[in-house]
Amino acid sequence: MKKTKMLKKNYEFKNVLNKGKYYSGKYIAIFVKKNNKNINFLGIAISSKLGKAVKRNYVKRIIRENYKQIEEHISTGYDIVFIWKKQQEIGQACYDYVKKDIQKLFKDAKLFLEG
Repeated sequence: MKKTKMLKKNYEFKNVLNKGKYYSGKYIAIFVKKNNKNINFLGIAISSKLGKAVKRNYVKRIIRENYKQIEEHISTGYDIVFIWKKQQEIGQACYDYVKKDIQKLFKDAKLFLEG
């Protein structure tokens, strides 16, 4: 069963970015904030300065698919915002690199369930 919904409103993103805890990887940074619900809320933000909509949407699909693969191993009750780092070229978005980065970030944030 899907335990994640998407953040869509600007104020939802701002709330997580202002009050959440920051973790940084090579390609992606995440902000995590506890939401006291039994569901995760996911947001993905990529600057329009990094490329046109086609490339940005491609990166969003890669991040969303990687998250979907490990979703059952992540604790519930959090708002999570992924941000693609501006220092990294958007053309370097590779499924395997992003997967390793996301797993490292969730381990740093202690959101992986044991077992």
